[in-house]
Parts: sequence; structure tokens; C-alpha cells
Amino acid sequence: MLKFFEKSESLVSPESDKLMLNLRFVIIAILLNAGVAIAQPPGTLQKTKSVRISPERLSASFAEVAKKVEPAVVNIDTKGKIPDVKIRGDNSDKKSNDFEDFVRRRFPPRPSYAVGSGFIVDKSGYILTNKHVIEDASRITVRLQTGEEFTATIIGADELTDIAVLKIDVGRDLPFLEFGDSKSIKVGDWVLAIGSPFGLARTVTAGIISRTKRDTPFASSFQQFIQTDAAINRGNSGGPLVNMKGEMIGVNSQIATSTGDFNGIGFALPSNETAYVYQQILKNGKVRRGYLGVLLDSVKKEFAEVYGLDSAKGAIITDIRDKKGAAAKAGIKKDDIILRVDGVEIKNHQDLIEKIAATAPDQNVTITLLREFGESLVRKTVSVKLGERPNQSIAGNNVRRKLPVRQKRHKFLPLGLTLVELTSKDAKENNFRGYEGVLIKRIDPASYIADVKSTQGINALSVGDLIQRVNRKKVTNLKEFNKLVKGLRKGSPVVLHILRFSRRGGGVIPSIVQFTVK
Repeated sequence: MLKFFEKSESLVSPESDKLMLNLRFVIIAILLNAGVAIAQPPGTLQKTKSVRISPERLSASFAEVAKKVEPAVVNIDTKGKIPDVKIRGDNSDKKSNDFEDFVRRRFPPRPSYAVGSGFIVDKSGYILTNKHVIEDASRITVRLQTGEEFTATIIGADELTDIAVLKIDVGRDLPFLEFGDSKSIKVGDWVLAIGSPFGLARTVTAGIISRTKRDTPFASSFQQFIQTDAAINRGNSGGPLVNMKGEMIGVNSQIATSTGDFNGIGFALPSNETAYVYQQILKNGKVRRGYLGVLLDSVKKEFAEVYGLDSAKGAIITDIRDKKGAAAKAGIKKDDIILRVDGVEIKNHQDLIEKIAATAPDQNVTITLLREFGESLVRKTVSVKLGERPNQSIAGNNVRRKLPVRQKRHKFLPLGLTLVELTSKDAKENNFRGYEGVLIKRIDPASYIADVKSTQGINALSVGDLIQRVNRKKVTNLKEFNKLVKGLRKGSPVVLHILRFSRRGGGVIPSIVQFTVK
């Protein structure tokens, strides 16, 4: 049985994908050499012409599109939040506190890391990705094609479409993708998917559109996906699906898989829905959708026959979900059949949801419905002032933890460090007798400095380290330290001279930590 809604974070070998892609190109070449039919516009009487397109020409088209699109595609690395370690015991007991400190220092909690994709949609640095890529992240790092890295701010996110908008400040105009018209795409159209599967940045895969308006298990009513056989793997989430003009026609979001990896079926949220979400988030910080507060079903042929309707069109109110909602206030009742909204015919329940959601909350709409009275159906017209759709979980009715519209500014900590002056007691406990400096008591896990590595690939700074010099200047107290780091700016180089007590060797080890302020 296939698994849906696989998300994109992992690392494995891509050799099998390369083999399948090479095989696909061999098949394409054979078919193209056999001739490709060119369809004529409707109503023409001309005979169908057959032309030959060489594999070289097709390959050049792919290369041209990839070259155009790749500069706007970004790699997104996220660092998860770290909960404080709690040790069972009486916190008032000094021994218990000492033991807790020992555990924290000996076995520090480790953050979770994830990788995904995104793409720039405005030259000023606005980026689209999937909400699940950046959910619960304490820090989001965006890497451009140039190799430059920037910390991103969350502008807003939409639970119901799994779309998030980020912003980076680069100080120059950036290459960006244009929105294509997802309503114009057809089954069989060539597409490219670009992203970072398994952390392999700017990977390009090719395929065709297999289906439009595809529902998947656990999808919301606002996720009518484009299905494609272009390889989409873990890490592709949030990357663009583009047409042969280089326009974004979808955001790669899900895969159907029995193994956790690519099985030939991927899903992308159409560009038209994505553009609506993007504009709403820029305007409101969130997506505001109209809401009736009802449960629905579609009129099918059996219902139409039993109730004597002219056609199998319309939406049935199966329940008034919100007793104080817009529908209830307007007098709409259970079992009413909605035929039109503002004079526009309703095809089915999904059509009604889309039309109502596309209307701003607090707006009035005119609904034409049929209501059963005995053996008859009576036509009624009702004016409804819409409510606002609540932001519910994709997978059910439980509301997930809200993502902040904008990341909160952390309380100022110089370089993300909590420091104390070295007292005689601290010097004795940390074996720093006779030395001067400021002692690291805590490293903010959300700060970039928590990820600075030494030449050996381990964390360069640890709790208990003694900072003695900052950029060649001696530090003996917090006032001196704060004065030195206050003058640092984004991009400033920093060199720290530190001392660390080695529990294994029993001595004090001097070390140098080098990094750039971000």
C-alpha cells in the first residue's frame, strides 16, 4: 500500500534515480525518432503532420530551462528547537543541581536538522517553500546558487495548502521565478522538478504531467495536486515544478511511496493556488478565507434521480457544523441543496468550498438553494455574510501548534552566549585558577554560533569554556567583552582565544575559535 505525504529530509545514494533517468531518455529518443504528431487547432480540416525531433534538440531544451531556473532555486536548512533537559529530583538540593549541570555538560541535548528546497519569487528576496519544511525550526538558513548563506525570516504560513513565505535580505536584486498558469497545463506536458533531494542541491529531474486536480489521502480541500512522474524525493519538498518556458506551475509537496523514496508518483500544489496564498500572506500575514460553517457532499446522479433534479450538480448541506456560523445565522438548514453562489452555478461540494473560500470574510454572498418541503423542493434565495475559515490541521480536526507570523527577536545575548565573570569559586570548579576571562554558562541553541565547528568537525564552543581574547583584545570582565562585540556587524570576522578544561587529560587546553558574524 502506498504511503502519502512523505516529507523531504534525508540522505541516500541517487544512483538508482540516475539509471532510471538514463533509461527514460533512451525510450524518449526512440519514440521521437519514430515521429511526433502535431495536433491542429479545433475546427481545422488539415491532415495531421508528422515531424521528427532529435534527442539532442530535446536535451538542449531541458538544459536551457534548467539554466534559466536554477539561479532562483534555493536550499533550505533548518535547525529544530531544543527542549531543556530536566533531571528528576529535588531542585532545591544542591547535589541534584550539580548532577543536572554535569548531565547537561556531558550529554548536551542535540538539535534536529532538516533539509528542503524553495525558490525566489521576488527580486527583493521573498521565497516560497512548504510549511512542513520549516515547521518548528529555531533557525532557517537559505543557501543561494552562489553558495552564499542567509538567515531567513518567516513572513507567514498556510496550514491548509502547506505553503510558507520566507524573506532574506541580501542587499541586491535576486533572480526569481515567474508564476505560470496552472490551469493551462495538460496531461502529457513536459515538466522539470528542481530541488535538493537527499541534500543534493540544485538537482534537476524531468518528467510529464500525469494528472491534474489529484486528491491524495490526508490532503485538505485546498490541495488539488498536479501529479507528475518527474522524480521527487525527500528534500525536494518546497522546490518548483516548472514548464518548458521556465515558469513555476507547481510547488513540489508530496510523494506516493511504498519505500519512503521516489516510486514514480509526485504531487505539486498548482501555481494559481500558490499565487493566491502568497499574495494573501504578503497582505495579511496569513490567508483569510470565507467560511459557511457547514459539512458538505456533492449531488451525484443517484441523488439527482431520487430528488428529481435536472442534472447531477450542486452541493448538499449534510450538517450545520458551526451553530453560530455564517450559514446558521442566514437560516441555511441541514439537507439544503445549494445550486448557485452570486448567480454562478455550483458543480459539486469542492466547487462550493473554492468559491466561498475565495471570497473575503465579512463579505455578503447570495446563495440559491433548494429546500425539501414534504414531497416538493422549494427554491429559495438567501443572503449570507461569510465568516472566516479557521486554520485547521491538514491531517484532521486537531489544530497544530501555530507557526509565528514573524520570528520573535531573541533577548540580546552577545554572540548568542550567556556569560559570567570568572569568580574564585568558578575558577576552582572549572580548574581555571590563575587565569582571567569570561566563562560561558549557556550557548543559545537557536544562534548560529552553536553550529560553529572546529577544524576537527566538532562544536568549537562549549559550556564551561573561558574566553580570554576577542579579536586580539584581552577580556577580563563582561564590560570589556560587551564593548568589543558591540562593534561587530553582520559579516565581521571574529577570532576568540579560549581555554577549555580537558576532563580526559586533566589539564587546560588553549584553543582558537574562528567564525563570521551572521
